Amino acid sequence: MIQIRTASSDDVALLATLNHIVHDLHKRHRPDLFLDSPEPDSVEAFFRAQIADPSVTVLLADGTDGKALGYALARVKHRPGSALEHSDIIVSLEQIAVVPAAARNGVGAALLEAVREVGRTAGCRRLVTDVWYFNEGARAFYQAEGFSPMNVRLDQQL
Repeated sequence: MIQIRTASSDDVALLATLNHIVHDLHKRHRPDLFLDSPEPDSVEAFFRAQIADPSVTVLLADGTDGKALGYALARVKHRPGSALEHSDIIVSLEQIAVVPAAARNGVGAALLEAVREVGRTAGCRRLVTDVWYFNEGARAFYQAEGFSPMNVRLDQQL
């Protein structure tokens, strides 16, 4: 059984450790963007600031043995309208990671459903996220969860 809970400042060291799952993948594919070895204190400070931000919810997935299986970081965003666009309130999934041993066992889906609930509670109309093109596993996960492409962001070295 998977238990989803809201992370607290007591969890920053755990979150920093779990972040290595996704960070290591990113630095392998985009070493030009991602640090090889982020300072642990800096990563913990990042998570401490996120937890303190009232627009952010950090969720942890725990297994029956109490071990952390993954986390998600979501932000509620209010977008004012413009001459061309409607105003909107969305929940943005900014990070998600699942420990490899727990992959494909419902942890990601449980975290995603908890993020959806954060959005519903905040009055959001949509859940948005982005995924690196090289991350085929994440792209397949999001497609299976009912996401569809919204835009494509392109990159070019100068």
